[in-house]
Amino acid sequence: MPDAQTYGDRRPYVVPDALADLSGAAAGKVVLPPELGWTGRRDYDLDDRADTVVFYERVLVDAVRPGDLARLINADRLRTLWPELFLPARVRRLWEARFPGLAAAA
Repeated sequence: MPDAQTYGDRRPYVVPDALADLSGAAAGKVVLPPELGWTGRRDYDLDDRADTVVFYERVLVDAVRPGDLARLINADRLRTLWPELFLPARVRRLWEARFPGLAAAA
């Protein structure tokens, strides 16, 4: 029988070593780098909660370098938004395994 793993099970996701590494903006306008804005949308307003949720979902799923996370995600905003984020199960498990406080917030 062939390996039944899905792409999401095999895809590498990046998780930082510490939430303190995440020093992205907490407010204002942000622009995704081209490699993360592949759907065409790159501009987000972090003063709009719905926009921020979409931005965080995109970055957490598509980032491939810890530096992207550090530059784009804000640790305090992440903690606040965590319960609202619609993420692949594996992404959520990886982050909550490294940062159990996120699971407690959800």
